[in-house]
Amino acid sequence: MVLSSIVTIVYNLADTYFIAQTGNAFLVAGVSLCAPLFTILMAFGNIFGQGGSSLISRLLGKREMDSVSRVSSFCFYIALAVGAVIGGGILLIRDPFLRLMGASPDTLPYAREYGTVLLLGAPFIVVNFIHMNLLRCEGMSGLSMLGTTAGAVVNVILDPLLIPGMGAAGAALATVVGYILSDAFLLIIVLRRSRCLSVVPCLTIGGAFLKDVLSIGITAAITNIASSVCIILLNQQLLRYGDEKIAAMGIVLKVTMIVQMILVGFSFGGIPLFGFLSGAGEKRKVRQLLRFCFLFLTVLSLAMTLLVCLGAGLLLGLITPDAQLIADGVPMLRWQTAGSVFAGAVMLMTCLCQASGKAVPALVLSLSRQGIIFVIVLLSASAIAGYTGVLAAQCISDGLSALAALAIYIRLWGREPNETDKTDTTLRR
Repeated sequence: MVLSSIVTIVYNLADTYFIAQTGNAFLVAGVSLCAPLFTILMAFGNIFGQGGSSLISRLLGKREMDSVSRVSSFCFYIALAVGAVIGGGILLIRDPFLRLMGASPDTLPYAREYGTVLLLGAPFIVVNFIHMNLLRCEGMSGLSMLGTTAGAVVNVILDPLLIPGMGAAGAALATVVGYILSDAFLLIIVLRRSRCLSVVPCLTIGGAFLKDVLSIGITAAITNIASSVCIILLNQQLLRYGDEKIAAMGIVLKVTMIVQMILVGFSFGGIPLFGFLSGAGEKRKVRQLLRFCFLFLTVLSLAMTLLVCLGAGLLLGLITPDAQLIADGVPMLRWQTAGSVFAGAVMLMTCLCQASGKAVPALVLSLSRQGIIFVIVLLSASAIAGYTGVLAAQCISDGLSALAALAIYIRLWGREPNETDKTDTTLRR
């Protein structure tokens, strides 16, 4: 899961790196402004990718193979349809939407070029999250990773070939072509290797299954959509200080994504096991696994935070040669990663709630660190401390959200379960 997350980072860093080499800050800012577009498409992919994987993990724990087949097929076809609708819908309001994201007259042409191609490829981007998630439920995490890796390699190869002649549109086209190749690879794996996943057309599933998919999937999607809204608001706040600040933050968010996606990988990688154990009724093992994962993520996040803070200038210098962007980006990067240990705790609790079918607590956490709490902190900190407050908002939000995650843990898993595992009962007898 972590390696797959790193591949996702490559998708994003490749475009940013080759575009930054042009030395055009407006071009960098224009492409960076389109980050929420990709996040929105990811959100709709996760509705059926993560929602479907949560349900399928529990169905596998119950040995309901026919249901697994029907749910997997439904998620695949509905994701294609939703991707087409979302891509077409945003294209109709493209320019107003880009202005809302913080595009200025100088950056709008570049954002328009990149966004148009990305939205045309929306069905292929959205559907990629289906088999990428579902194959992990069946234990084929390695093949899932290979599928996303193939797409990333194509993206990296095409970027230097297309960007010089096509600019922002070339970067977006390289990304879309990479996703198409990844989709094809994952589809072949499902057809040839999977024992229970299916693409035999199934456009409806039972109401109970649909509710399970949507309750968890929408919760996962809200995380991505809320993140997009937060980036839009962050860009709006930074716009007061110049397009160069937006360009610097765009690069910083790509570097920050390295830390975030590694934490996401180790957090979300546990969903199939959490879901399987929950479906099998192994509550004590769920509790033990949670404690181990929390300790592991705490150590990992602290180590990565230290490395990023010490090497902030070097990391940014690997992406852009612009000295001013690096100077602006160093304090941004340090503030963005300062709360990573809290972010890891929130992600882990969110994943456990999703895998266990606890939609409401998962929704609360999804709307915390990159949602309602962040918005409140951003606006308050900006009013109180100005530019420094804008930079510090994410770190403060992470800390407050971790307190919410702790409260949910105490409420749901803070006490030892009354029931015991079957093994313990057998031993006592």
